[in-house]
Amino acid sequence: MPEGRILKALSGYYYVKNDEGTLIQCRGRGKFRKQKITPLVGDRVEYTSQQADQGYIMAIHERENQLIRPPIANVDAAILTFSTQHPTFDRKLLDRFLVQIEAHDIEPVICITKFDLLPDTEKDRFLEVVGLYRDIGYTVLITSAYQGDGLNLLKDTLGQRLAVFAGQSGVGKSSVLNALDASLELETTEISRHLGRGKHTTRHVELLEIGGALIADTPGFSSLDFHGIASEDLSIYFADMRPLIPECKFRGCLHDSEPGCAVKSAVESGDVDQTRYDHYKMFLQEIKNEKRRY
Repeated sequence: MPEGRILKALSGYYYVKNDEGTLIQCRGRGKFRKQKITPLVGDRVEYTSQQADQGYIMAIHERENQLIRPPIANVDAAILTFSTQHPTFDRKLLDRFLVQIEAHDIEPVICITKFDLLPDTEKDRFLEVVGLYRDIGYTVLITSAYQGDGLNLLKDTLGQRLAVFAGQSGVGKSSVLNALDASLELETTEISRHLGRGKHTTRHVELLEIGGALIADTPGFSSLDFHGIASEDLSIYFADMRPLIPECKFRGCLHDSEPGCAVKSAVESGDVDQTRYDHYKMFLQEIKNEKRRY
């Protein structure tokens, strides 16, 4: 059977681009519904074609990973897009995103927008924060959709990969994508000054072809829960804490009140950032509270 990748899912149809570059409009086979299987954007699939441009998805290849929100599979990288202001840069939300992406074994790339709008008096302090994440090992790109800063580096980072753009509404995801490829003409909106956030301009998940990369401009959102992450595993998804875990005195150390904790020692010495550790403890408490509910 011919094979391809789902580029878009809309109103019960799946749009599959086959290996010859043809787009086929497909339905999922009825058996999927009975088995509670839902094809996802990003899936590699096998299909049968009844007409030149229509067919049925018959099989879904094994997934490397999948996200629930947005519903997408086989993601290589997540471009976590944050603006310096409008909306204001939120480190706690960034750390929350990083945990989620690390937990799915996806490479995170931090993309900063609107740096040119930041007052000169605040730029040095902001760059210190950027430097902290770079020192941890994350790729951090500072871009401007209007001035073109950082866009070539972002294209190089995307390469031939399947990537999701994620972040709050209004940070400029669609503007950056339009700057990467003007032919996309993605809808953008002004920030609501009253609410301090943007309107959702992206309403469904679709893979856009930019150079050799496949990009999903995902709907904006401002919160993520930690469903499926155990409290004892949370520190694994903090890249700066992960190497210290074997040095803790007790196996299963939560790096909270236990003696002989290597992570707490690193925080005291300044080797682990205090703010990152504070966020870790907030997330840990959130996971514990969630567990008590069930």
